[in-house]
Amino acid sequence: MIEVSDFGNMDSTSPMRRRTGLDAVSAVKMPEGLTSAVDAWAEAHHLTRSDAICKLVELGLRAAPAAPAPPHLTTGSDATRIEEIAVHEIDRLLDPALPQDERERRIRRLTEGPPEFSHERIDLPKHEP
Repeated sequence: MIEVSDFGNMDSTSPMRRRTGLDAVSAVKMPEGLTSAVDAWAEAHHLTRSDAICKLVELGLRAAPAAPAPPHLTTGSDATRIEEIAVHEIDRLLDPALPQDERERRIRRLTEGPPEFSHERIDLPKHEP
């Protein structure tokens, strides 16, 4: 049996145990219910808890959609789609009793910003004076 030295006791003369595996050790903090579910999954698949967590993480990463592109790399169609979603959400939040032209003015003001700053916007076409 290999003794593990006490890290708090620097005067210890017992040999320190060396890591034999190549994989990093990671501690995982999980709620009790999740731990029980992992243990049940591990038992059903004849795995240890550690191997089950690795397998479940691998499965989750494979099933997860690709990470979204950073905001500065969005395409024009993405920007258009984002604006459409914003317009839809603003329209949904506006008072339905407002006249249509007032609804459109408010939506335009919120999506394009105040007219006095429109010349500063780089994403809007420039109007010739």
